[in-house]
Amino acid sequence: MYVWELFRETGSIRCSPSCGVYMTSVAVNLCAPTVKREKWNQRYPTLSQHATSPPLSGQSKGAIFSNQSGKYNSELAFRYAIHKLNMDQSLLPETTVEYHIEYVNRFDSFETVQKVCKLVSVGVQAVFSPTDSVLATHINSICDALDIPNIGRSAHDFSINVYPSQQYVNQAFIDVIQYLNWTRFGILHEKDFGIINLHQFSRSVQCEVHMRQVSQKSYLSVLNEFKGKEIHNIIIDTNSDGISILLKNILQQQMNEYKYHYLFTSFDLETYDLEDFKYNFVNITSFRLVDIGDVGVKQILKDLGSYSHHMFQKPYVNLHLRKSVALESEPALMFDSVYVFAIGLQTLDQSYTLKLSNLTCDQEIPWSGGLSLVNYLNAVEWKGLTGPIQFKEGQRVQFKLDLIKLKQHSIVKVGEWTPHGHLNITEPSMFFDSGSMNVTLVVITILETPYVMMHYGKNFTGNERFYGFCVDILEAISHEVGFDYILDLVPDRKYGAKDPESGEWNGMVAQLMKYKADLAVGSMTITYARESVIDFTKPFMNLGISILFKVPTSEPTRLFSFMNPLAIEIWIYVLIAYFLVSICIYIVGKLSPIEWKYTHPCDLDNISISNQFTLTDSFWFTIGTLMQQSTDIYPRALSTRIISSIWGFFSLIIVASYTANLAAFLTTERMINPIENAEDLASQTEISYGTLESGSTMTFFRDSMIETYKKMWRSMDNKKPTAFTTTYEEGIRRVNQGNYAYLMESTMLDYIVQRDCNLTQIGGLLDTKGYGIATPKGSPWRDKISLAILELQEKGDIQMLYDKWWKNTDETCNRRSTSKQSKANALGLESIGGVFVVLIAGIFVAAVVAFFEFWFNFRCHHKARPIQPVVDNDATQGVILESEWIYTPPSRCFWIEIFEELRFASWCMNKQKRPELNRVCSECKIPQKPIL
Repeated sequence: MYVWELFRETGSIRCSPSCGVYMTSVAVNLCAPTVKREKWNQRYPTLSQHATSPPLSGQSKGAIFSNQSGKYNSELAFRYAIHKLNMDQSLLPETTVEYHIEYVNRFDSFETVQKVCKLVSVGVQAVFSPTDSVLATHINSICDALDIPNIGRSAHDFSINVYPSQQYVNQAFIDVIQYLNWTRFGILHEKDFGIINLHQFSRSVQCEVHMRQVSQKSYLSVLNEFKGKEIHNIIIDTNSDGISILLKNILQQQMNEYKYHYLFTSFDLETYDLEDFKYNFVNITSFRLVDIGDVGVKQILKDLGSYSHHMFQKPYVNLHLRKSVALESEPALMFDSVYVFAIGLQTLDQSYTLKLSNLTCDQEIPWSGGLSLVNYLNAVEWKGLTGPIQFKEGQRVQFKLDLIKLKQHSIVKVGEWTPHGHLNITEPSMFFDSGSMNVTLVVITILETPYVMMHYGKNFTGNERFYGFCVDILEAISHEVGFDYILDLVPDRKYGAKDPESGEWNGMVAQLMKYKADLAVGSMTITYARESVIDFTKPFMNLGISILFKVPTSEPTRLFSFMNPLAIEIWIYVLIAYFLVSICIYIVGKLSPIEWKYTHPCDLDNISISNQFTLTDSFWFTIGTLMQQSTDIYPRALSTRIISSIWGFFSLIIVASYTANLAAFLTTERMINPIENAEDLASQTEISYGTLESGSTMTFFRDSMIETYKKMWRSMDNKKPTAFTTTYEEGIRRVNQGNYAYLMESTMLDYIVQRDCNLTQIGGLLDTKGYGIATPKGSPWRDKISLAILELQEKGDIQMLYDKWWKNTDETCNRRSTSKQSKANALGLESIGGVFVVLIAGIFVAAVVAFFEFWFNFRCHHKARPIQPVVDNDATQGVILESEWIYTPPSRCFWIEIFEELRFASWCMNKQKRPELNRVCSECKIPQKPIL
């Protein structure tokens, strides 16, 4: 017996002993009409023309998978289940189950029907259809017409639905909504996908339901709509392929706070990447079909990985989650489907001999054994990977759904649902804290960014008006300890300070002392004076006093910044040294006889000597040495060499020092900072300073015994009330105006500095203290809240909240680093523009000097013109001895002459002769050739 195994991707055909199984990975469309037997030939009249195949016997199965890369896990589970059945002969002894797989395009119904008819003609006992195809209607119609069992997710006469019945799944989610007491929620669903029946679902709940059909492109807009409408409870009934995009959009909309609750209808929540949601207290709940903690599931998952690696050299991996191992519901259902077929077949073989017959789609002859096999499959009771399995009229009526919820660091089981026992919550504390509905505390606070902020819209009421760092901490503590609360602002908008004259307290301290509030939450500092009249919990944040000041202005860049490496007096000294050395070399060169040499040593009749160190050459030699350039003048006398060497050494040191400081002066931004610490602030009078009125910082300076702080307090007290501010915002505004320093807590200062690059912190901390939650004296809530704070600190929740409000926002500015390790700034024209000015000025001066040199030579030296030669007939027999030369004025004007010179300069460089003028030296005579 053989079965033809066709691989659509490669186009190859191979033959192997088989009994054939057919399965499709396309989902069932329950809304599509069923094709009746009598209408089959009218609908598909030509689909039965197939190539003949070898006859089959034994137990045959067929599978049709869509050619999607994401279905690898389901196909692998199918192959492994057949392999496991054949290896374990206890279920089907003396029987080898083999399969045949076809790959089809999930959007091509014609191709799918052709391949199903081809497999039917070969002879099969069952067709497996997974759950995600729009083609399932056509496959189910063929199976119904020919009485072939269809195992998968179908609702037809000859279908066995291994997926939990949709009626029961709907009821499971309704029970969860009723338990959570949702009165208003939204539903996100897709067009061709849905686990719950929306119409039945909406009629069964008495709530305000907002249903939106979405796609991957519309996730963001719908989430934004729900956020604007304050819909915090959302049911997500979408395809798993787009879950990752949906989660990213939730983060983008910042809808990952504690007030949001997401109920996923997918059974594969554990396979999603929820790393970004674990620490934001967001509520994510779902059901799971496969208990990954079960020993049997773990063993099968392990064997499945070994089988995949051995057969395909490709390990079984979850495509959604890589950090933990989880089995998706689709492969698990496929595995259970194969075993349901095997168990039903085993029971049937004990009382009925099943015969195979080759069927065709163009005839209305059904399979005689199909009805018996379907009845025995309906009677199967078994516990598989997806829990207990039992059917009634083809629908699965026995299963168990584990209710799971996202908790910090992991996903935990909080309950379970069964068709008979319905919802059973085993961890109610994961949804509601004990006592939270019985105790309501009055909590007062004060607005201070980012600790407590307020929404001013009309849609915000009650506690929803407030948000911020301290509000998040209060929310977390209320769930840890177990209480509800009413949050409101303190009437006088003050933290609380004692009046030294009357001894009365104000602010939140006074409200607690009068027992008008149970808790005071905010950036409230724990001090000795406050601790003596009220109680504080353990500090949830440590801090100190620091100085807020405007970023010092950088030194303005000058055009001649390249001269900054040397002081102005050094430049003057170098210039004086240049002149002195040049004159000294000139004088010494004249005095030294070695520097004199013969001009024409071979002309004994006209002996003349010259000195190379003229006044201009001496200055040129000195400047060339200073600029590290060689000249054509080389001293020969010992005295001039000594001066040249000393000048060279001097030039080396000056140039090296200048070069070493040039990079630092041009690339480093020099800041003018008038104060560095509190001592500098106290010792000057130009910059005023102050702090928040009736705050712990003011009390610190008022009661301090340190001389520097006492001096600062006297200065602030004398300038009262201008030195103090009623809010931090007023103090920050005065700092930005300039010439004012503000003393405030380091945490608030850090928040302001990260968002305003014009402000900076001066010096370190002046003291150390902490923020705590205040309670009245003897309050029973102090110790409970302190333990909750310690627990949140040990788990890192408070640090994560700090990062959320201080660092992980789009409001932080990009501050340029001033550390030594930072890269040097690129030099601009304002830094080295003076060099270009010097260059242009030098070129201009050289052009002017060249003009005057040409003019002087034109006026003082005439063109040489020969006259009639003088002939000595007696001495030379008619040979011309010399010609007499006279110098006549030029024949052309100055401007024509200079124009000709410029035109000559613009010619090619290989011209050896001027166009018209032949210059001669005024001191030379040009001898004439003798006339023979």
